[in-house]
Amino acid sequence: MLINGMNVDAISAKDRGLAYGDGHFTTMAVRNGRVLEWPAHLARLQQANLRLGITDPDWELLAEELDSLVAEQAECVAKVVLTRGEGGRGYDGSDCRHPTRILSLAPFPQHYSEWQQSGIEMLVCRQRIGDAPMLAGLKTLNRLEQVLLKSELVSRGAVEGVVLNSRDCLVEGVSANLFWRRGKTVFTPDLARGGVDGIMRRKIMMMLKQMSIELRVVEAPLESLRQAEEVWLTNTLMGVVPVNGIEEFRYPAAVLSRRLQERLVIEV
Repeated sequence: MLINGMNVDAISAKDRGLAYGDGHFTTMAVRNGRVLEWPAHLARLQQANLRLGITDPDWELLAEELDSLVAEQAECVAKVVLTRGEGGRGYDGSDCRHPTRILSLAPFPQHYSEWQQSGIEMLVCRQRIGDAPMLAGLKTLNRLEQVLLKSELVSRGAVEGVVLNSRDCLVEGVSANLFWRRGKTVFTPDLARGGVDGIMRRKIMMMLKQMSIELRVVEAPLESLRQAEEVWLTNTLMGVVPVNGIEEFRYPAAVLSRRLQERLVIEV
């Protein structure tokens, strides 16, 4: 772990990331000493900084630190966290000019390869997430809704769940983005009011365009998944994972998701 370039694992109690969740992050796959999709992750960090009004770090220095951290890694997970830095009491962070940058490594989740091959079962989460248009699409440090949703999964013995918002519209999985296919058309939830606009989500959307497959970004109810012929999840680490079923509804035809998996392997 590196914090502001130092090999330490603690930050100041005055850091606004701790006090207010005032920051954001990105999680990246590392293979053979290289961060996959780094330009997309860098763009995500820069866009989030702009939208949140956080002072930019030295981006070249951050990239150099990340390269040094992953250089000897065959396979792992890298994470970059940026906070507004240290600040006084209260919500006003306008005087913060020195963002905190936290770089860390973790083991790669080995179960994802099994998920990719065999698919997974999902349930519908009972808890709902609220609309948050000011933060929509961003991967901010405000993850309490996801913490509670993950607790629900654990208590119900599930690995993933369909998440709806307070208006009963589909948003995402607990830790992944959501796609479904009906006929020759693919759908994914509109994230203008909430949810994380994932790096892999964007990549899959671009792939579908290259394959001349119609994609619709929609506000849709749970019933849309019950009418689907195929459902899959995506994130940077899991890639594309077919969904075998959501509670009593079954999806035996992992056709397009398998094609997308093949294209991802070729690109990597």
